[in-house]
Amino acid sequence: MQKLGRMLWFDPRLSRSGFISCNSCHNLSTGGVDNLKTSVGDYWQQGPINSPTVLNAEHQVAQFWDGRASTLEEQAGGPITNSKEMGATHELAVTVIDSIPGYKPYFRKAFGTDEVTFDRITASIGAFEKTLVTPDYPFARYMKGDRNAISEQQIRGWETFKKYRCVTCHSGPNYGGKSFQKMGAVKDYETTNPSLGRADFTKRDRDRMFFKVPILLNIELTYPYFHDGAVSSLPEAVKIMGELQLERSFSPEQIADIVAWLKSLTGKQPEIVLPKLPPNGPLTPIAEPWQKSN
Repeated sequence: MQKLGRMLWFDPRLSRSGFISCNSCHNLSTGGVDNLKTSVGDYWQQGPINSPTVLNAEHQVAQFWDGRASTLEEQAGGPITNSKEMGATHELAVTVIDSIPGYKPYFRKAFGTDEVTFDRITASIGAFEKTLVTPDYPFARYMKGDRNAISEQQIRGWETFKKYRCVTCHSGPNYGGKSFQKMGAVKDYETTNPSLGRADFTKRDRDRMFFKVPILLNIELTYPYFHDGAVSSLPEAVKIMGELQLERSFSPEQIADIVAWLKSLTGKQPEIVLPKLPPNGPLTPIAEPWQKSN
């Protein structure tokens, strides 16, 4: 199933235009993100929110910034059918993949039958996503007893991070992703981004500006930062977090130490072999990306 999921992950034919794949917004060559403020989707539409990393995404309280998907499999189906992202429908995605003869053996091996369903597509993609982990990083080695794995500055950064209770929110194996917290806990966050956070999903006013706490693993690679992608540098992100969440102005030295520690969370990236995708079959619909969907 993971092999099938890897193929589907890189296959742009899952999109209406035949141009956008899962990897377009979650590029596995750049930390599982696209490094854009907000992603570019179907018919060059600008997405409403920053693309979170797909690396280490499994062990979170939920998926998406607003937590509207509870599993990776559920999350995988969202972008495919989002009109501003991949722009397809359940029916179109199934029709296209079902029409490609070369996919049949992979579905048969994964599910015991070559029947293509949307749930099987997303289950396969979710299975592949679970392999995208980065357990080997300097701070992990330090925590396992290798005192030479990180520098003295990085140790100071970790101690500062703990001292000011940043670990309250950035906890767990991913240093984040375990809770929803208000962006601007002690001071309002000023942004032109239209997202209301969790309130967009729950429709509850008390959830306004509550977002899933971002994963800190590989944070060095996953710029720009915050749900609106407004900040491009780690020092600026740390400065703003101190002010908005802790009502604290970190000194330049403290910021430099914390940033140094954050870089110790950059892990060995998954080694992905690009799949050879099967060619279209005689009944495969030909995408017309220049024609905007209704």
